[in-house]
Amino acid sequence: MAQTAQPPRRKREKTFGWRVLAAVVIPWLLLISRYRIRDGHKMPRTGAVVLAPNHYSNLDPVTTGYIVWKLGRVPRFLAKASVFKVPVVGSILRATGQIPVERQAGGRNTQSLQEAARLVDDGLALIIYPEGTLTREPDLWPMRGKSGAVRMALEHGVPIVPMAHWGVQHILPRYSKKVSLFPRKTIDAIVGDPVDMSPWIGKPITHELLAEATEAVMVEITKLLEQLRGETAPEGRWDPTAHGQSEIGRFDTPPSA
Repeated sequence: MAQTAQPPRRKREKTFGWRVLAAVVIPWLLLISRYRIRDGHKMPRTGAVVLAPNHYSNLDPVTTGYIVWKLGRVPRFLAKASVFKVPVVGSILRATGQIPVERQAGGRNTQSLQEAARLVDDGLALIIYPEGTLTREPDLWPMRGKSGAVRMALEHGVPIVPMAHWGVQHILPRYSKKVSLFPRKTIDAIVGDPVDMSPWIGKPITHELLAEATEAVMVEITKLLEQLRGETAPEGRWDPTAHGQSEIGRFDTPPSA
């Protein structure tokens, strides 16, 4: 009698190695910061998902990683390679198999995208900062987004979930190397509903389509951050190019518009 083929057993995300790393890192992280998470139930507990947070501190990958871990998933990042050079942060990222993206003048980082695609195809959670770098917006509001997160979600048919967090800048300000450990800081985070991608699903992926879908994601991230900050974001999306700012490396105080 023929046996019915059994579906492959789903691989556990929180392996023994990850749990050991968490046991070492999390106590130190909680020593300097407390976390208040809103709507954490909106984070998919299983299956592939692209998480799209705002980005304003080089410590974001560590704090966002903890938030994702606390919500039941293993954090995996597609992040700029320069973050991997930050002491402690870089060591953690390398040890956990995160994906560095070398900054390039135009074009796509093919190898990094292929590695990220494999994570998505394996049904894992992938974190991509849509802004591509620390926001250049003077008051740390989300700036113009890049298409990587949206492209990944559309090409692989997975949900893209917006998220916002606030408070990390009090531990490590944007582009600062001085970490403030005490007094203990509070980091607020909020998870949004998956962005409705139906207007763009099934259509040819063009530059215009990606730009439109990316802005839809940035709008949702901004709305979430407005809730956390209790403020209204400035009208119009900050565009570094329009303000004479490079999108690679650090930048000086932007000229007035």
